[in-house]
Amino acid sequence: MRLSEIKTALHNLNQVRFVLPDGNLVPIHFHITEIGAITRHFIDCGGTERIEKIINFQLWEANDFDHRLAPQKLLQIISLSEEKLHLDDLEVEVEYQAGTIGKYALSFDGESFRLLNTQTACLAEDKCGIPQEKPKIKMSDFTSGEGTSCTPGGNCC
Repeated sequence: MRLSEIKTALHNLNQVRFVLPDGNLVPIHFHITEIGAITRHFIDCGGTERIEKIINFQLWEANDFDHRLAPQKLLQIISLSEEKLHLDDLEVEVEYQAGTIGKYALSFDGESFRLLNTQTACLAEDKCGIPQEKPKIKMSDFTSGEGTSCTPGGNCC
């Protein structure tokens, strides 16, 4: 989800809610402790240099049980971040502490922001030796015509 999509969604909300991948809500007294611009400059396993840029929101909860982040307040924080950090309209990643810091993609269901699990992946499968997936063949697709079946003494096994 891009920053502009988050801002649009916030204009229509009465409260800001984040839902974890398991369906549980991030406690309503959460804080957004950081909004940042993150640039990753790296080389993948195939030797290709890459640069990725994202915006990061860090969610945190404390013993401040009376805290509630209103949509308008979050819009103000985003606006200040855009001004100070010169943010582009990039994808937003969310960090949230759950055993260890989890990194999530984000979507919106019309009422709540949903944290989506992310996965690692090889960016250079064609260069680093990852075998291509073999085609799946149904045995029922084979006919009993010549050369497609095995007979005793036929030297096919």
